[in-house]
Amino acid sequence: MDNARCPFEKAILSVQCTCEMATRFSVAEQMGVECRSDIARNNCATLLAFMRARARFVLKVTDTSASLPFGKEMKVMLGGLIGLQRQMATEEGAAAAGVQNIHALVQQAQAAYGSLDALPYQEIVKSIAAFQGKRRGNAHPSR
Repeated sequence: MDNARCPFEKAILSVQCTCEMATRFSVAEQMGVECRSDIARNNCATLLAFMRARARFVLKVTDTSASLPFGKEMKVMLGGLIGLQRQMATEEGAAAAGVQNIHALVQQAQAAYGSLDALPYQEIVKSIAAFQGKRRGNAHPSR
């Protein structure tokens, strides 16, 4: 079952992104997201690996092949997808509020730049650096 896991599973489960190739599942109390397309999953895994590698300095890590802490992983996923969406929007007009379809965004980027390796990662990394996740609900403002 893990072979079909979506590389952007955490982003989709956070309800901040969606994807037409994603299928949610639950086993006992665990929720997950599977990808219905091997090609789409491979493209997303490649994109995520490129974003992680290019954002090493911003993340203050030297090895991005190992799993990252949850907050840094979300920063790469959500910040990276938002940054990619902004880059694609500059070519077509205004950006949408959230990432509505990861698969379509990745396909659009591949078509526009020829390959995932050729994407403007310097701009995408700026979005990763600027991304701030949701704060926990127990934080109280200082009095």
